[in-house]
Amino acid sequence: MASALLLSACIPASAPPGVAPPPSPSPPASVQPTAQEPVWRAQSVFANADTVQATRYTVQPGDTLSGIARQTGAGVDAIARANALPPPYLIRPGQTLDIPGGRYHEVRRGETGIAIARAYGVDWSRVVTLNQLDEPYILRVGQRIRLPSEAEVSSMTREQRAAAFDLDIDDIVTGGEPALAENEATTPPVRTAERVLPPDAAVRSPANFAGRFGWPMTGPILSRFGVGGTEGLRNNGIDIAAARGTPVLASAEGVVLYAGDEIQVHGGLVLLSHGDGWITAYAHLEDLQVARGQRIERGQMIARASDTGQVDRPQLHFEIRRNRQPVDPALHLPDLG
Repeated sequence: MASALLLSACIPASAPPGVAPPPSPSPPASVQPTAQEPVWRAQSVFANADTVQATRYTVQPGDTLSGIARQTGAGVDAIARANALPPPYLIRPGQTLDIPGGRYHEVRRGETGIAIARAYGVDWSRVVTLNQLDEPYILRVGQRIRLPSEAEVSSMTREQRAAAFDLDIDDIVTGGEPALAENEATTPPVRTAERVLPPDAAVRSPANFAGRFGWPMTGPILSRFGVGGTEGLRNNGIDIAAARGTPVLASAEGVVLYAGDEIQVHGGLVLLSHGDGWITAYAHLEDLQVARGQRIERGQMIARASDTGQVDRPQLHFEIRRNRQPVDPALHLPDLG
């Protein structure tokens, strides 16, 4: 299991194999940690999905796809996919459309994807796949999200039902932002941790990221990316040993997507969005120094290494993800030389 942390630093040519290079100079000792509230809370969502029967609809003069969606109860995107309609979803009178059946939840302001999934006892990643949601994963008020069928839910095992309430990094990346009005813009990043975004504000990701990352801290590499160890578990990042309290620095410039401890296995966790589908994750942290929606510079201290989460020694778990998929940090970090 893996969470992530990463930071920028110069890499000495003499760095020994298997040891992360030293970080950029840490902040002065006088800098005091800033306690942050969790950025995501499971909010109440009323489970009132409509069940739509599969049918066919003949387009009338003046019809729009959104109007047909409201009339039939299906989602605009679901109808467009069923009929291979590319944006901007142009239709013509007399055209026959397939209306896909299923359960649809109408999104209300401030609802998060995670909260919607929990209201119906389903895994959010399954909903993402079912609706083919793409970055930046911002839901819109009035949007109709297709849910797994009642038959699929009733066939779930006890373990699958329990797993639907467990969060992972991908859940937060794709389902942690609150829904906005149809034409409402995301919120620009703030500069300090004291200016916390309101709970119904969606974070705006950076643009034009160059894809350059740096190491987060010095220390022996405890575990590398991929499948390994005696139990054959997969690590979605790398784990770096550290003394408790060691500063953890941002691997690259970005915006804080999450800073909290809702994922038990990772403990204190910070997720940074760098734009263009790039995400970095930093786990097993304490003394989180940043808040959701805050603009972060490369090399800025974001927390301190600790043993929070399901680990038995202080360390930093660091991941790099591109378009939801974990990638080997060794391919994107400077050579240890």
